[in-house]
Amino acid sequence: MPRLLIVDDDRALCGLLKDYLEREGFAVEVAHDSETGLALLHNPATRPDLLILDVMMPGRDGLDTLRELRLKHRLPVIMLSAKGEPVDRVVGLELGADDYLTKPCLPRELLARIRAQLRRNAPATAGSTQVGVLRLEPGERRAYVEEQELALTGAEFQLLLALAQRAGELVDKATLTRMALGRELERFDRSIDVHVSRLRHKLAEASTQSPRIESVRGSGYSLVAGGA
Repeated sequence: MPRLLIVDDDRALCGLLKDYLEREGFAVEVAHDSETGLALLHNPATRPDLLILDVMMPGRDGLDTLRELRLKHRLPVIMLSAKGEPVDRVVGLELGADDYLTKPCLPRELLARIRAQLRRNAPATAGSTQVGVLRLEPGERRAYVEEQELALTGAEFQLLLALAQRAGELVDKATLTRMALGRELERFDRSIDVHVSRLRHKLAEASTQSPRIESVRGSGYSLVAGGA
């Protein structure tokens, strides 16, 4: 039974989501502040498979919580926020969120996003994929550049894997959104662009020989081996 953690100070919403998600077969824990949520995350006995994290909370907000979380944990994170501005979505994704939903959201849509993230973070059985000095191990969900492991979120790993499996080819944003995030591309959706920006930084930081992610404006991205 997959374990979920909801961190949100809206007690009524937490109760509604907890009841709904438990009926759908999940084990759900709830915390109403960041400190309690982080304590549950840092404890191996209560660590969830996925975190649903509110942005606006008293005290430490969701963005600060996400920033600390990403220092140690790679579990998938779906941000919830009443702030629907594109810049708020971008900030959450830049800090390492895997996906983002604006409140109020339908429980069924949140359920679909949860299932998509869990599917994409499930152990895979495919063999390794190599592009130049980059090696991806889907079974372990790990990526290496010159045998140095990259610290990637689940969405980042899936995106890099999708590009690596079609190295040298242009992959459109709609395809990448389905493969990396498990959903359809939405209007004005910059999620893939933000994930690509983070990946570029991590690849460049790892080695000057890392593959490059090249873009075709308005179309998509392509992974090209270093030195090509």
